Amino acid sequence: MASSLDDYEAMASLLLSAGVRDFVAGGSGSETTLRRNRSALDAVTVTPRVLTGVSSPDPSTRLLGAPAAMPVAVAPMAYQQLVHPDGELALARAAAEAGIPYVISTLSSRPLEKIAAEATTWFQLYWLRDRAMVESLIDRAEQAGCAALMVTVDVPVMGRRLRDVRNSFQLPAEVVAANLVGSRTEAHVGVAGASAVATHTASAFEPSLSWNDLEWIRRRSRLPLVVKGILDPRDAKCAAEAGAEAVVVSNHGGRQLDGAPASIDALAAVVEVANCEVLLDSGVRSGTDVLRALALGASGVLVGRPLLWAMAVDAATEALGLLGTELTQAMMLAGCATVADVAELTTGRA
Repeated sequence: MASSLDDYEAMASLLLSAGVRDFVAGGSGSETTLRRNRSALDAVTVTPRVLTGVSSPDPSTRLLGAPAAMPVAVAPMAYQQLVHPDGELALARAAAEAGIPYVISTLSSRPLEKIAAEATTWFQLYWLRDRAMVESLIDRAEQAGCAALMVTVDVPVMGRRLRDVRNSFQLPAEVVAANLVGSRTEAHVGVAGASAVATHTASAFEPSLSWNDLEWIRRRSRLPLVVKGILDPRDAKCAAEAGAEAVVVSNHGGRQLDGAPASIDALAAVVEVANCEVLLDSGVRSGTDVLRALALGASGVLVGRPLLWAMAVDAATEALGLLGTELTQAMMLAGCATVADVAELTTGRA
């Protein structure tokens, strides 16, 4: 049994191929931003309050207006069947048991309808060259009962992920982009010195996504709109003006622009100007990290890689339980009875 979320990576590494391990773990370029996410979170200090009389902290909250057992959602991650035979279904079930939302990726390896039947879900949308397919995905998400639409805006092209390039990474035949027509794609065709997944996204994704397109999505869908991939406060303001109910401060887990700031370092400035809910993504590895994000003004976080590692060893439910335990203990040590109390704590930098 793991004692921290970090333990699952070592456990999963004994089971997964080197190519899959690198696909999950890797960042773009020299992985400067990937490392910065962790070091920046470690540098955030939270000053606890004492003698508050708190004996049983309550980590429950509301995300996008709906109840959640803790201020956490499962981040959208592609091709989860790479790490577990049940793919996204396994992690969605764990999210349902934990009482938190699960975000379905456009590039999920199980159809969105099957995943949505397992949990409270939000659907993550990539902007595709095929506008008709974009419309179809929005309609399918609504019909499947997804509770929100999350548009990822920081992938005009996939960042150059050197681990995948060096591994000439390609998807195995049994793992497909189940939501897309013609699910067997360039992602399955290996080319020496290239990432087949990057080749596929280059042909499928439309790089010219603009604020006009986001406004079109807002008119097209009745679901709450979340914009993921915000780092600049000016973009947070634009997202709210375009009708977004929430933004996700995210550098895509260090997998897009190498050299971008750590998400936690960008958070406070976005919270200050955003006229909408603000979530944090990238680098969250513990309940203390969740506490840090809340203290800096986030309403919740998205957690990604640690849950993939845990899923690989059939421990996704255990991992989310561990995260909840860590958060509850961090709240108690900080003297906070509720999530709202955490927002009143004083933060600094070590």
